[in-house]
Amino acid sequence: MLLLMAKNSFGYTGEQIKVLEGLEPVRKRPGMYIGSTDEKGLHHLLKEIVDNSVDEAIAGYAKSVWVYLDDAGYATVVDDGRGIPVDVNPKYKVSALELAMTKLHAGGKFEETAYQASGGLHGVGASAVNALSSHMRVIVKRDNKYWIQEYKTGNPTASVKTITAEAVKKLMPFIRDSFFAQPSGTISSFLPDPAIFKITTKWNQNLIADFLRERSYLLAKLNTHLVDLDHDFEKHFYFEGGIKSLVSKLNQNKKPLHEVIFVSGSVKYENMLVGVEVALQYADVYSETIESFANVIKTVDGGTHLTGFRMALSKAMKDYMLKNGYLKTTAKVSEELTGEDLKEGLTAVVFVKMSSNEIQFESQTKAKLNNPEAQSAVYQIVREKLDEYLEEHPQEGRKITEKVLLAARARIAARAAKEAVIRKGALEGASLPGKLADCQERDPSKSELFVVEGDSAGGSAKQGRDRRFQAILPMWGKVLNTERARLDKIIEYQALKELLIALGAGIGEEFKLEKLRYHRIVLMADADVDGEHITTLNLTFFYRHLPEIIKNGYLYIALPPLYKIQHKAKNNYVYTDEELNAKVAEIKSTDKDANIIIQRFKGLGEMNAEQLWETTMDPKSRIMKQVMIDDAQKADLTFQTLMGSEVPPRRKFIQTHAKLATLDI
Repeated sequence: MLLLMAKNSFGYTGEQIKVLEGLEPVRKRPGMYIGSTDEKGLHHLLKEIVDNSVDEAIAGYAKSVWVYLDDAGYATVVDDGRGIPVDVNPKYKVSALELAMTKLHAGGKFEETAYQASGGLHGVGASAVNALSSHMRVIVKRDNKYWIQEYKTGNPTASVKTITAEAVKKLMPFIRDSFFAQPSGTISSFLPDPAIFKITTKWNQNLIADFLRERSYLLAKLNTHLVDLDHDFEKHFYFEGGIKSLVSKLNQNKKPLHEVIFVSGSVKYENMLVGVEVALQYADVYSETIESFANVIKTVDGGTHLTGFRMALSKAMKDYMLKNGYLKTTAKVSEELTGEDLKEGLTAVVFVKMSSNEIQFESQTKAKLNNPEAQSAVYQIVREKLDEYLEEHPQEGRKITEKVLLAARARIAARAAKEAVIRKGALEGASLPGKLADCQERDPSKSELFVVEGDSAGGSAKQGRDRRFQAILPMWGKVLNTERARLDKIIEYQALKELLIALGAGIGEEFKLEKLRYHRIVLMADADVDGEHITTLNLTFFYRHLPEIIKNGYLYIALPPLYKIQHKAKNNYVYTDEELNAKVAEIKSTDKDANIIIQRFKGLGEMNAEQLWETTMDPKSRIMKQVMIDDAQKADLTFQTLMGSEVPPRRKFIQTHAKLATLDI
């Protein structure tokens, strides 16, 4: 593992703590500091404390991070790092621990000599968590002595004072003995304030396990642990290979073409040291999976580090192919090889570590890295190390080259078919498919497209819609499984070609979001197993080939009702068996001799136009699911498992989840 060691880092003292302002702004506007006050914001608190501990691991001081949960609502984070300084800050005349916990922007991360990499909010983390907690307790161990301070809504209840190991064990009997055997460390325990987090203060074990696992992948040999003290739930993570292990995990249901390639190094600039780790592997699939991180922050929109990686990969591969006779001339390279060809089947993780006070993101969400130094460093290291690897591993180089050239040949073969669909003017109204019943509205933000299973349902939808803003495109039967098909086959498939023309935004390199004709695309299929399979096939198509539509929140799934309950002159529509039983019981409670007629809808085609409008299409009464990519890693693995060419992972998934299935027999 590459460690970014700062000069004088062992001398981490109170002088290195800087203060900018108090905590009042945090409680007044919590969203500015943690994003939101819902479940996501709640867990952001825990991430901030965990990442302070992870910072110690990045700097080379901590080896383990423990997270404990309890039914009272507390989360407790324990690490074996250096411990927060407790000496009196000479400028502010108060303990450095108190400054770090009660003043905004107070932290060692502002000092070059304290940290060289950090994932926290530039020193905001611990104090913001304290401000938004009704109670917090911090215990520090340094030089084999213990110090403690407690707080209420960010305010100290007493000064920092010493405490015995026995007293610590009495306060927190769940802390493992290994902590007391270490010379230093920090315990941070906090209770989120329900006055701030009004939606929920309940911890989600799976969410916490996911981000602990991710951090263990990023930092090879870091132990992370999650223990729910009041339930039988423990998770422990340790990955010897770091991001190499993560790439192997991402490719677990694929056929890799070679071993994981790992490169690392660092580049010193005038004002910072940039550490780089990259792991990559090609597999026998058509999709690309790339994850990028700046320190421990997942940069979902990439940034300069990802640009540097793509440039280096492209240059290294083109030079290798020219040198070894796979391409005859430089002109052939530009003609026959593109960035898209290098993406096919590629899985990679790009991880950079930088000084926290020099790192630059495009926005507060930290989704995209902006530092030009990151691009230069990644390019330099990946280019150099990949050149060496390809030279020393000719067999692996040949396999990668054959994969890339195969993708290039498929792209060239698909060009004619693609141009027939995505040519200039082909996406205008005159070329729209005959099956499409378009809407009158031309503003995409006000327009809806219902992609409807079956001609009969399509007919009802066309009759029942509001033609001012709702368009209908019937699609008969199950479409092509695009997880196992290249772009040329997709373009040739009639139903998907019609859908692409109706959407108007193109596909692949030619996709342009601004040309999308509808900003609400609704998948509408029968509420049965076949209907769910069709929806899954359509979701696969959008996720793999039109992901920008999902990322922008434009894809939805319609939820047609399962039952119509007719009582007297009134119809009620319900969506589950539980709702059915509850509604029938409600009617019988007021009318003992009720004549109730229950109709089970086996398909959309059983509804007339009026029923379909009233239950599934009317914006005033319908229920729809918005499709979002909350976790790209999990989504990618799910599509590979369920829709990929490998049968064993799918069989295992079915066997594991068989008892959870609700069969419509």
